[in-house]
Amino acid sequence: MNLVKSSLAILTSFSFLSANAYASEQEEAIESITVTSNFKQQSLAQAPTSIAVVTSEQILAQGDQHFENVLASVANVNFSGESSRPKFLQIRGVGERSQYSGAPNSSVGFIVDDIDLSGLGMAASMYDVNQVEVLRGPQGTRFGANALAGMVYIQSNAPSDVSEHGIKTSFGNDDLINVAGFSTGALSERLNYRVSIEQHQQNGFRDNLFLAKDDTNGIDELSGKLKLAYQASDELTVDFTLLFADMDNGYDVWTLDNNGFDTLTDHPGIDKQKSSGSSLKFNYSGFTSAELTAISSFTSTDHHNAFDGDWANANYWAEKSCTDYYDENGNGDDSDQIPCVYEYLWDKEADRDVWSQEIRLNNKSSHKIFNQTTDWLAGIYVSKLDEENDLESYYNGWEDEILVSQYQAKNMAIFAQLDSTLSEDYQLSVGLRVENRDSDYIDSEQDSFSPSETMWGGHIALSKALNNDHNAYVRIAKGYKAGGFNMGLPAELSQFKEFDTETLLNYEFGLDSSYLNNKIHSRVAFFYMDRKDQQVNASQQDPNNPQRFTIYTANATSSTSYGAELDLTWQVTANLNVYATLGYLDARYDNYAYFDKYGSTIDISDRTLAHAPKNTYSLGGSYISDSGVFVNVSTSGKSSFYFSDSHSEKSSSNQLINARIGYETQSWSVYLWARNLTDEKVATRGFYFGNEPDIDWAAKKFERYAAPRQVGVTLDYQF
Repeated sequence: MNLVKSSLAILTSFSFLSANAYASEQEEAIESITVTSNFKQQSLAQAPTSIAVVTSEQILAQGDQHFENVLASVANVNFSGESSRPKFLQIRGVGERSQYSGAPNSSVGFIVDDIDLSGLGMAASMYDVNQVEVLRGPQGTRFGANALAGMVYIQSNAPSDVSEHGIKTSFGNDDLINVAGFSTGALSERLNYRVSIEQHQQNGFRDNLFLAKDDTNGIDELSGKLKLAYQASDELTVDFTLLFADMDNGYDVWTLDNNGFDTLTDHPGIDKQKSSGSSLKFNYSGFTSAELTAISSFTSTDHHNAFDGDWANANYWAEKSCTDYYDENGNGDDSDQIPCVYEYLWDKEADRDVWSQEIRLNNKSSHKIFNQTTDWLAGIYVSKLDEENDLESYYNGWEDEILVSQYQAKNMAIFAQLDSTLSEDYQLSVGLRVENRDSDYIDSEQDSFSPSETMWGGHIALSKALNNDHNAYVRIAKGYKAGGFNMGLPAELSQFKEFDTETLLNYEFGLDSSYLNNKIHSRVAFFYMDRKDQQVNASQQDPNNPQRFTIYTANATSSTSYGAELDLTWQVTANLNVYATLGYLDARYDNYAYFDKYGSTIDISDRTLAHAPKNTYSLGGSYISDSGVFVNVSTSGKSSFYFSDSHSEKSSSNQLINARIGYETQSWSVYLWARNLTDEKVATRGFYFGNEPDIDWAAKKFERYAAPRQVGVTLDYQF
């Protein structure tokens, strides 16, 4: 953290010393950024909410291949390394860290080109992407139940009527091979297309010593998009998007000795996901006073996640001496020592289909209400999610059979928003969403649930243009997350069969500013969040049968959070730009206690939430000379954080440095790059439990680490 403070201090001092020198120069101003994730497109400077925007220029400059690489550039965002790619996200400390069973119910929405991939964010290649928008804080009006913490909105490049094509290849250590290409142009006078495809492969930085393989944690991903833009008439436009992702990844990351990169499993895990999604968007302006937008979306996903839970192999355990812990009646008996026999598997296959339809009407600019002062918007939203699961696991006692379950959720919402121009450059935005959710669950263990509930959220935001360079806003927003249920619980935990809806109130003040003739642009937000009936993940290891775990969701009473986010860009010269982010977060339980494996109550009131680092930051810059020499250097980091709410183990703070140098021409470019240049060991997930029978299942910390240093070369050609 000292490094980023020093860097920002130097940057600030340099900006004041250099202001006069650059004031007389005629460089181009920073390009205006348009936000597309709200109901209507608007300038980022005028958006009355905390939004982090990562542009295509920054994605290309940093060489970001996947959304995983982009995460470090967003303040107050974290993820859990529970999968081969980031799938479980936390914004301001709010969000899931895993999902072992039960119904999908995301706190962070994930949308790609109007296609809902919430909870399936692994399918998020950054190839041919225009920009990434991360909306921090509840988005109750716009997105509803899946956006309690916020929303990630990824927009890929649009079709063009100008013919353009490109191909890009990358090679690196860990047997990295990446090949990607795109093509865009006009199919007719009214129809444009864009198609892109990417194949990414690497070994995954793990050596399985037992199987003598170096690719049991490998990445093998094929993804692509097809976009069509049709101007049917002067009043009607139609946009169609089709995406697919075939991810055949491994998941072999856990070791008993925490060395991080040499595994011993005999059944290495897998993390597969096949997703196909489509969206069809109609914009019709033929009505006298209003415009119609209709968005249909469908996504079908097969995902398969499995891991070797004993983290070793039969030969390894047979060489260990274990306590004969149970007699024939299941009672404890530690009188004998026998060879260890320990085999643990967790294997889940799921098929998920999600369909949604949104229809909304908004006024034309000539038909505002309230004496031409107020824009209005109203709409309806319906969705249906179907998921079938086959789960084989010692978790929750399903040792001898596969738990088969079926889940269905139907959502219906109505929403409205008013945006009014008041006197003295004040803008008032008021939004409301009312949503009903009906769900049904049944499984082969005879658990069944059919909860139904109606929830509401919304926002009130007041903004003011202080002058041409500064816009300020205050915002109050309410978000919600549906309640749910736990299956397979033992009798002593029967009070946790169902859990309640969670709500979040967010109070926010923000300021958008430009300096030095728009060469410096900053956005700062200060927030306070009040969560009620917070849903928390809890787990218990049975002390009489250590191979059995009970994992469930419960409600804490409440938690409060406060903090700040800063996003800064500076176009120093026409050749040099600098960008930085800084996040501060203090997220704590008000009152919460959980049960340990012995049934004792552990009070963690006033403790920091899990996966909620107090400090996150990034700092980077790009330089390109007039002759085409290119340099990008960036650093990012975060302070330590608790891994879970069910124990007290924490990660270490970390700082990563990435670098990229190259040469660019109008048609081709070549780059040499390195990620994690200093080869730092970064923990992204951690557990604390007993997983070694030879030491009587004594609890210890286990950590999963991110990728070590990787270097490579990239060639890019466009024509």
